[in-house]
Amino acid sequence: MWLSGTSQNALRAVLHLADQPAGRPVPVDEIADSLDCPRNYLSKTLHALTRAGVLRSTRGPGGGFRLVDPPARLTLARVVAPFEPVGERRCLVGRAECGGTRPCPAHNHWSRIATVVETYFSSTTVADLLRDGGPPGRPAARSPARPRRSRVSQRPK
Repeated sequence: MWLSGTSQNALRAVLHLADQPAGRPVPVDEIADSLDCPRNYLSKTLHALTRAGVLRSTRGPGGGFRLVDPPARLTLARVVAPFEPVGERRCLVGRAECGGTRPCPAHNHWSRIATVVETYFSSTTVADLLRDGGPPGRPAARSPARPRRSRVSQRPK
């Protein structure tokens, strides 16, 4: 199970909210600035988490988002569920059908690893991550893209 960018941002936003004083609604602008994430994109992600019952939102001045449950009761699986199909395993090599009588070359090894990952997400809480890794921060800076080398050698004319 590889996490989409939206799932990663959802996790980061939930970690940020869990690291705030209990019950304080946090405005989307504050979360977006902290995570270095586009506000409109993050707002849609936070509203999806609200519809899923992970967050509560309050409108108006002094409004914002906060967790519905304490971080110790909120699993990572619940946070990513609105964005990742629950229980759906994608074939590691991209086959439409994989498993049973038609496993791909990676199926047997990958299915064991996927089970471990699913167990991790369903048994790890937001509090576990905060305790183990400290407060969330901005994502690591991406290294600049290297120029692609042409496959055709260019000879001087």
